[in-house]
Amino acid sequence: MAKDATYAEPPLARYTKKRDFRITPEPAGTDAKHPKTEALNFVIQKHWASRLHYDFRLELDGVLLSWAVPKGPSFDPVEKRMAVHVEDHPISYGGFEGTIPARQYGAGTVIVWDRGTWEPVGDPHDGMQKGKLVFHLHGQKLAGLWELVRISKPGDKQDPWMLFKKRDAWARPLAEYDVIAALPDSVVAKPLGLVEERESKAVPWTVRPSDSEPDLSQAVKAKMPAKLDQQLATLVSTPPTSAGWLIETKFDGYRLMVGIDGGKARLITRGGHNWTSKMKSRVTAIESLGIQSAWIDGEIVVQGANGVPDFNALQNAIDNARSEGITFFAFDLPYLADQDLRAVPLLSRRAVLRKLLDGRGADRIRFSETFDATPAQMLQVACQMKLEGIILKRFDAPYVSARTETWLKLKCSLRQEFVVCGFTQRSGASREVGGLLLGYYENGVLTYAGNVGTGWDSKTGQELYAQLSKLEVNVPALDAKTVTPGRWSRRSPGGERWVKPELVVEVSYSEWTPEGRVRHPVYKGLRVDKPARAITREAVADVGEPAPGGARGEQLAPRLTIKVTNPERVIDPSTGLKKLDLVRYYESIAERMLPHLKDRPVSLVRAPEGITGELFIQKHPETKMPGLKELDSSLWPGHSALLGVHTPQALLSAAQMNTVEFHTWNSTTRRINQPDRVIFDLDPGEGVKWPQLQEAAMLTQTLLNELQLDSWLKTSGGKGLHVVVPLVSKWDYDVVKDWSQAVVQHLSRTIPSRFVAKSGSGNRVGKIFVDYLRNGHGQTTAAAFSARSRPGMGVSMPVSWDQLPSLRGGAQWTIATAREYLSFQQDDPWADYWKSKQTLTVAMRKLGFKPPTPS
Repeated sequence: MAKDATYAEPPLARYTKKRDFRITPEPAGTDAKHPKTEALNFVIQKHWASRLHYDFRLELDGVLLSWAVPKGPSFDPVEKRMAVHVEDHPISYGGFEGTIPARQYGAGTVIVWDRGTWEPVGDPHDGMQKGKLVFHLHGQKLAGLWELVRISKPGDKQDPWMLFKKRDAWARPLAEYDVIAALPDSVVAKPLGLVEERESKAVPWTVRPSDSEPDLSQAVKAKMPAKLDQQLATLVSTPPTSAGWLIETKFDGYRLMVGIDGGKARLITRGGHNWTSKMKSRVTAIESLGIQSAWIDGEIVVQGANGVPDFNALQNAIDNARSEGITFFAFDLPYLADQDLRAVPLLSRRAVLRKLLDGRGADRIRFSETFDATPAQMLQVACQMKLEGIILKRFDAPYVSARTETWLKLKCSLRQEFVVCGFTQRSGASREVGGLLLGYYENGVLTYAGNVGTGWDSKTGQELYAQLSKLEVNVPALDAKTVTPGRWSRRSPGGERWVKPELVVEVSYSEWTPEGRVRHPVYKGLRVDKPARAITREAVADVGEPAPGGARGEQLAPRLTIKVTNPERVIDPSTGLKKLDLVRYYESIAERMLPHLKDRPVSLVRAPEGITGELFIQKHPETKMPGLKELDSSLWPGHSALLGVHTPQALLSAAQMNTVEFHTWNSTTRRINQPDRVIFDLDPGEGVKWPQLQEAAMLTQTLLNELQLDSWLKTSGGKGLHVVVPLVSKWDYDVVKDWSQAVVQHLSRTIPSRFVAKSGSGNRVGKIFVDYLRNGHGQTTAAAFSARSRPGMGVSMPVSWDQLPSLRGGAQWTIATAREYLSFQQDDPWADYWKSKQTLTVAMRKLGFKPPTPS
């Protein structure tokens, strides 16, 4: 078969011509051979040359066909990644890692990012000639069906192609999983094993209906219960990745249980209200099914013109006169005839239910279908269609009248019910609501949650006014401790009218503020099916993924483990970095950062409106964040409890709540009053150039060496550098701080042209203040790997002293570049930091510092 013109010249001729193998460590290769092997190999090398890119290589005919992919691969089929076809490489190049010297072709560092085997779909030679190559990958990071398509035109100097993921069970939206950010490291240094083997239990993703007879072996003969409470789903932040889930639409409607006894049906809401008389036409349709006794679980909705459930339309249709547009979607059957089916697996219960309905009931009674897709794909589609979300149910789960983790719900936007505690009038309309004051119950206490003033038209505003004015009281039912006086409503301060807490409304919102208020709320409608006392703040659960037999499901490669609200919000206008970028950075750095946070009190610098907005520091647990630890209040008598960030969940939870910076004490909770390190913060004054700061750091290290103390270096993420001295916890804060001040004073006396020992901008023009004040009790410093809330969002990066001369600034690495830089670092420059057991005894004597006797 004819081949592309690229292969007319001798194999590897172009590769050899571009390289001087007396200088470069790259393999020279030999003439291409055609070994007969059972499998073809592929490799993706991460190459930091003049700019970062990924070299995508497929073995064929004894060489590695190669493409340079600037942005790297993505599991999202929507992402079409440019791939420039370059010269073939020798097979031996697939194992190459190292640094190509300066002034050589491709100068820079190379690591093996992924490798495995590939299977072409069809004849790969024909595919190369036609410019369309479809193939399966079996790697440590990549899997599934992929495609390379040539997009070059005659006369093009380069040979550009496009690389993209085909739609299959492995496809995942980029917003949900970015493999480049999640798995940046070498698979030689950190082998993962084949992704398909790690996730063997995760594919196929969903369970298809079976044509076989349902398994009713767990059914129990029993009298029909007079009442049956519904099974409820647990809200989760991200889709599960284990096998065995049924995926249904999350209907934007009212949940109903249909009880049929003696052929007569009654409709019961989740709150226990009997709506049989409200929906007579639905009752007639149900009774026409000919079922004598059953409990059917489902939901009523009104579908809009585009087929999407319309919550407001449902409200208007609830009364009997307008109920024709209501459809009942049935999705479970916990009881039928004289059989209690609650212990029967869900898949079998649904098979019986489907057969019962079997096309009957027309549009009034419908079976809730499931979808053959991954949870992530289905959630993406649901959100694109403006649906509320999706419901996931374990195919083998029993029916349990409680909230369970075998039923999960994922929402496209945050949304829940609230109790109306008061209202304000609309300006210029005396009998129309302008705003609703919201609350929810927490430990039996009605707690303020903010106010909503959008989402209704004039007619609805009048109807709300008519209902609420009948409930008006003089004293608010809200707990006064949960509100800020005078800030009930920004629209009409002081014009609040209080009501009995009986009315329930549903509201969508973007996130919870640190003060416990809903941000950007929008009214969706009344919830007449739920009692006010049942309304609590809905928490997003971090649940395991149950698998058959109670085993936990297999996990995919690392991914976001927390729902990020407002992921596209720009938090740094100077770079366009978004909130999602920040959370992803902390997710990718958690393993390296947590040792610097663990067991230390932490202060959080939060930026709810981005780094150009108002920042505030949180040291105590005023705002609840999942995973953050409330430390023992006895650690700091007379103060509120301190915070600890000890787990990846806590780190991500804090980042989701807009935490940019993490600052830590110099002591751990084990010996809270005895620091185990000293930090010298080199803070440049006005007019100080970067080389002066580099010199100051070297001089500081030299002095510490003379005092027989080893020190470690990190960038501050801002303008300066941090010199860190680990210690054995022996002396208290006062002694350590006084000693560090003595060191700084010695520097300023010895080299007054470079150093100053007094803070204040006026004292350090053209000089460097070595900040010793951070060594006092309760003082904090930005932790290693912490981002900084400054333009560019630099990162405090641990470096070696040998790197000091090559550093370009204290913010050389940012949240956009830090993790990629670290993926090329084979050695940890701070590896010996954790082993250090040094004390200040000799250093004090050499400095002439006389401390008090330690306690």
